[in-house]
Amino acid sequence: MATISKNSGLITIINVFTVEPANQQELLSLLARATDTSVRHAKGFVSASLHRSLDGTKVTMYAQWRSTEDYQAMREDPTPLPYFQRALILARFEPGIYEVVETYSASDEQTVTQVTDCSGYMGGAFI
Repeated sequence: MATISKNSGLITIINVFTVEPANQQELLSLLARATDTSVRHAKGFVSASLHRSLDGTKVTMYAQWRSTEDYQAMREDPTPLPYFQRALILARFEPGIYEVVETYSASDEQTVTQVTDCSGYMGGAFI
């Protein structure tokens, strides 16, 4: 289960896939199979959550990893490659690797933190 905390030391992968509504369910099933059969067994994997837009045009994968090195090692493993290749046929995606800066809940009384350093950004992420 995903635990979102700014001091966790984890990296977050957020990939937003744009898909034709007729292909949304196939993409969801494909990403679920890739995660269940391969990705979640990789060293450093913590959690993943799959989201779908109500209009059928987006699928978002939110995943947490112990390190960018662990994530990159999974990306170099040939086992999930057929899933990734099929996903790119079904949809285009916007990848991103993130770190949590702040979290809020209904009862929090925190102040807003201004983010000025984005030097840790790495593009090219997938799941």
